[in-house]
Amino acid sequence: MGRYINIGNDSFRKARNSEYVDKSPLIGYVNRSLNTEHNMLCLTRARRFGKSMAAKMLNAYYDQSVDSRHLFTDLKIAQDSTFEHHLNHYPVVYLDITTFTTRCSANMQDVLRVMTEALITDCKETYNHITFKDSDDLPNVLLTITEHTHQPFIMIIDEWDAICREAKAMPDVVKQYVDWLRGLFKTPITDRVFAGVYMTGILPIIQYDTQSALNNFEELTMISPGALGGYFGFTEDEVQVLCAKYDMDIDTVRMWYDGYQIGTIKGVYNPYSVMSAIRKHSIESYWTTTGAYESLLKYITLDFDGLKGSIVELLSDNDVPVNVLRFSNDIHCIQSSDDALTTLVHLGYLSYDNNTQTCRIPNYEVQQEFQRTIGDTNWKYLATTIQNSEQLLQATLAGNERAVEEAVDFVHQDNTSILQFNDENSLACVLSLAYIAAHKDYVFVRELPAGKGFADIVLIPRSNVSSPAIVLELKCNKSARAAITQIKRNRYCDSLKNYIGDIVLVGINYDKKTKVHTCQIEQISNTYGNTKSNTYGNTKSNTCLSQKQQDVLSYCKRTAHTAKEIFAHLGISTQAKHYARYIGYLLQHNLLEDVTPERQRNKRYVTKK
Repeated sequence: MGRYINIGNDSFRKARNSEYVDKSPLIGYVNRSLNTEHNMLCLTRARRFGKSMAAKMLNAYYDQSVDSRHLFTDLKIAQDSTFEHHLNHYPVVYLDITTFTTRCSANMQDVLRVMTEALITDCKETYNHITFKDSDDLPNVLLTITEHTHQPFIMIIDEWDAICREAKAMPDVVKQYVDWLRGLFKTPITDRVFAGVYMTGILPIIQYDTQSALNNFEELTMISPGALGGYFGFTEDEVQVLCAKYDMDIDTVRMWYDGYQIGTIKGVYNPYSVMSAIRKHSIESYWTTTGAYESLLKYITLDFDGLKGSIVELLSDNDVPVNVLRFSNDIHCIQSSDDALTTLVHLGYLSYDNNTQTCRIPNYEVQQEFQRTIGDTNWKYLATTIQNSEQLLQATLAGNERAVEEAVDFVHQDNTSILQFNDENSLACVLSLAYIAAHKDYVFVRELPAGKGFADIVLIPRSNVSSPAIVLELKCNKSARAAITQIKRNRYCDSLKNYIGDIVLVGINYDKKTKVHTCQIEQISNTYGNTKSNTYGNTKSNTCLSQKQQDVLSYCKRTAHTAKEIFAHLGISTQAKHYARYIGYLLQHNLLEDVTPERQRNKRYVTKK
């Protein structure tokens, strides 16, 4: 074994000794490329999305110096027809570029020389029975080994783009590195030396004159993953299994870490954050604390026309159009708002939908990072809007119409220059931003189909939240009363038919002439599809649920597993989102005995005979 050649399988063995999500079918994809015209692969994805894990897995599988069969026999790849043919069959060169960027951080001009010398030295020490010419460069050293052993190499390069990212203001170093890669992988001897090459990193290969510098590589990226979208993170099914095994709430995990779309695969989770949450049994920000905070700040504050407006749209939970084709894959050469957004997709701060050619903030964890970063910009009004968002939410729930009007007026001040603030869509965007703090407890839905139309904004409480639902209807040059009337007339609350509890109706009108917002708030109580209205006035109204119903509703939300006993007994569906609804139904129709919080969780509810 050497330092870079045939390094063994220790790293992957440690991974298998930990909680491991099976991504081994990737090996089958690589196997089918070996010794073909398509044997050069470059898979790039955001940091902490499993790049190095995949590289270690491939190294353990191909490395001929060890027997790795026991590490793979219980994985999916063992059922693949190519498994036996390539298992531990090749000499492998494994290169982590960050090893050398760290070593040469004080003088990046030396990185290529240090890396080349280290590889040549390791080759000569590993194959010390072969005579090499002193003048041989790295490609010729590898060719000499191949001619003697009659075994072509597998080369695996982890963090291929580390030099491109770290060599700031050193375009000569980056160009020399790209030429170094060309010398290995794009010469007449390449096919004789390599059975296959696998590179991984964050950024796709740099383009020169719209062409990839290594155009013989098949590139699979966060934007264009081909058939491998499911290998760029954790899928819904994989996370469901983990949450069940470790008793984690799937809805909360989904809110925090889900939301990426990788090619045609939707609902891709951040693998690092999921595994960290499971290991610590705590839901919090993990991924955003592992990278350079300055990177997000740098890209969202670039002085490009339309970029600030796009950031506001993203924070407002909207999809934003982006042209990803113009980006040269060089983070030191950002030339437009599209380039900045495309970079954030590759870095994992945004998710990209190839069908609609739009991007969005994927989940609550990343949204929090955007909010924190905004606080350190010179966007004073926007930062203050985010800081005041929690007070706006509480004012809404308390029925404080005056406070809501003032808060919306404030948001208007900063966003008039960004958005065409003259229609209900623009008003909806600004209000989505104003209520940004609600994302922790609510699911936001814009233009939700309901009754006889579409509700402008609906905030649906998450499964573990007892706050009321909120329906917002927006008007321009009409009246807040008209907005409330439309909610009722068009039966927008029908969209919440699977929800039982209070619903806050909020009507907001913007008068273009006076530039004043008016607000009216009402509360209704929804009990299995029946609603009763209460106007707030200056005090919060009482719910229409009886005290007994409120007690059971609250108790059920805290002890959902106990509620399952009721549903199992009655043969009713036990989907979490229906718990409260059916409890209300059972109470309404007098199917349950008196149940209060005093009857503790270890005692069953009982039905009347």
